[in-house]
This record gives sequence, C-alpha cells and structure tokens, in this order.
Amino acid sequence: MSEECIFTGFRISATGLSAQRKKMDVIANNMANAGTTRTVEGGPYKRKFITFMPKINPKTGVQEGVEVKGISVDPAAPRMIYDPTHPDADKKGYVAYPNVNTITEMVDMLQVVRAYEANVTALNAAKEIINKSLDIVR
Repeated sequence: MSEECIFTGFRISATGLSAQRKKMDVIANNMANAGTTRTVEGGPYKRKFITFMPKINPKTGVQEGVEVKGISVDPAAPRMIYDPTHPDADKKGYVAYPNVNTITEMVDMLQVVRAYEANVTALNAAKEIINKSLDIVR
C-alpha cells in the first residue's frame, strides 16, 4: 500500500472541510448584510451562494474530494418594504431590502455544520485505522 493511498482519505476530508468553511463564510456575509439597503455598487446587498465541483486527481482521473467552483449572486428580486421615513425609500415610499432570508441562511448553516462534522468524523476514522495498523506492525 503506497503512502499516497494511505493519505487519500485525509486529502478528501480536507477538501470537504475547506469547502464547507468557505460556504460558512458566504452564509455569514449574507447574514451580516441582511439589512443592508445601500452598497457601493448601488442598491441593496444581493445574496451570494457558493457552488462546488468535484476535485479530480490529475494522475488517476478519479474524484478525490470537492472544491469551490465559484461564488454567485442570487438573481432574485429585492424585498420591497413600505417605509417612507427610510433614507433609501423610493418616491412611492418603498425600500429595497436584500433578497436574504435569514431562515434559509440558518438552514444552510446547519447543513454546513453537519457536513463539517461528517468530514471531521471521517478524518478521525482514517486516523484510527492508521493507528490500529501501526499497532499491528509493532
């Protein structure tokens, strides 16, 4: 059994941990800007989401984890709320708020936590297998 084969499980879980951390960063940014009605680009903050793609080993052509494909902007329209006293209200008194739904973000956050935990469990299992193998050799 080659050294590369032994550590494949570690690399796969590490890619999952890294990808989930990046997804959590995007979710946190969405949550932090859920009330931002004015951005540098103009208009309200627009929700962002992350997409993943398989990470392929160039030597073997086999999938060995996941990587971030990109961060995209949600094309959904902003939420329009009537508040004529708001400084960003339009002529009709409506304010464009970000298309961020905090409940959706919380559900996504729970999914990220579960995926992160699963990758940590897989790393610990791989470590335990290696330790048991070393115990047998001793």
